[in-house]
Amino acid sequence: MEALSAYQVAALRMASAGIVLLPFFIRALRNIPKQKIVLIVWSGLLGNFFPSFLFCIAETRIDSALAGILNALTPLFTILVSVSFFQAKVSWNKWLGVSIGFIGLCLLFLSKGVPDLSYVSYSSLVLVATICYGLNVNLVSRHLQGIDSIHIASAALGFLLLPALLTLFISGYFNHDFTATPVLFSTGASVVLGALGTALASILFYMLVKRAGVIFSSMVTYGIPFVALIWGFLAHEEITLLQIGCLGIILAGVWVTNKKIKGA
Repeated sequence: MEALSAYQVAALRMASAGIVLLPFFIRALRNIPKQKIVLIVWSGLLGNFFPSFLFCIAETRIDSALAGILNALTPLFTILVSVSFFQAKVSWNKWLGVSIGFIGLCLLFLSKGVPDLSYVSYSSLVLVATICYGLNVNLVSRHLQGIDSIHIASAALGFLLLPALLTLFISGYFNHDFTATPVLFSTGASVVLGALGTALASILFYMLVKRAGVIFSSMVTYGIPFVALIWGFLAHEEITLLQIGCLGIILAGVWVTNKKIKGA
C-alpha cells in the first residue's frame, strides 16, 4: 500500500513550494498592482495547483512515461488557446513546427505501445492539465509581463498555501505514522519536488515566458519524452532506434517553430 495518497502528494508539493517562497510573499504583494492579484492567483491555479492534482491522480493508473509523453501536448494547446481566446496571429512555420513535433510525439507514443482502454479516462486528466498549462502560458505572456518573475511565483504559490494545507488536513495526512519509513520517504520526496520542481521551476518558467515568448516556453515540454527515454536507458529498459528517430522528429519541430522566417 502506498504511503501517501495522490491528493496528499499533490497538496504536500504545493504546500512545500508555498513555504519555500513564503519569505518573498509580503514583498511581492507590495510590488504587484492590486488589479493583477486575481490574475496571479489564476496563474498559480492553472500552472501549478490543478495540474499537480491531475497528474498525481492520473499516475495512479498510468505510468509516468506515458504521462510525460502526453504532457508534450502543451505547445499544441498553447497555440490553440492563443488563437481561440487571445486573437493571436500565429505564423505558418509555428503551426508546421508544432505539427511536426506532435507527429513525432504520436509516433513515440505508439513505439511504447498503446495503453489499455481503461487508461483512457486517466490519460484525459493529463490532457486537461496540458490545457491548463496552455492557458497559463498565454495568461502570463499577455497580462503579467511587467511584474518580476519571483514576485509572480511567490504570490501565486503563497495564495495556494492555505488550500494545500487544508487539503492535507482533510485527507488525513497528519494522522500518518511519521516514524514509518515509507511515510518519511514519500514526504521527503514530495517536499523536494515542491521546492525544486514547483517553487524554483515556477520562477524559471515565468522568466522564460516573458523573455522567450509563448510558443518557445511551451515547447520545452517536448523535452520531457527525451528525458523519459534517458531514465529508461539508465534503468536498463530497451531503447529502440524508432524511439530515437521520434525524438529527432520532435526536435526538428522545435527548430522549425523557432526559426525566423522572412515575412512570417
